[in-house]
Amino acid sequence: MAFSKVTIRPARREDVGIVVAMLADDPLGGARERIADPLPESYFTAFDRIRHDPNLLLVVAEDGEGAVVGCLQLCILPGLSSQGAARGLIEDVRVASHCRSRGIGGQLVQWALTEARSRGCKLVEMLTHHTRVDAQRFYERIGFARSHVGMTIRF
Repeated sequence: MAFSKVTIRPARREDVGIVVAMLADDPLGGARERIADPLPESYFTAFDRIRHDPNLLLVVAEDGEGAVVGCLQLCILPGLSSQGAARGLIEDVRVASHCRSRGIGGQLVQWALTEARSRGCKLVEMLTHHTRVDAQRFYERIGFARSHVGMTIRF
């Protein structure tokens, strides 16, 4: 499909439902997220915590008509490793299913890399589920390299 230029801006409270819908729009997210009307308050509580933390940025991509078509969260993590360097962590990159393969995800990730660099990060990491093979190819095309073994524990 054709390349789509988007505007990337901080997410607003009224975007939460759209962001959650994008997070839920695949088998993994569909099992984790809870889409209901009204949306569970826990999403808005989390949004408020993100919005008030200067090291957490939740952004959305808007198409030319103002519709939210993508999202991403960038976490800036201060640390002692690498001579006290901060690192960026990119999470929850999503593009609305009807807008995929138009360059929107790439614009979001490039925005995050530029933002992380401007905030003094010396490294940017990201995680993707091992079953998301297409996503892994996408990130490798952007320049990410496989470097770690990720592990999780859920409570």
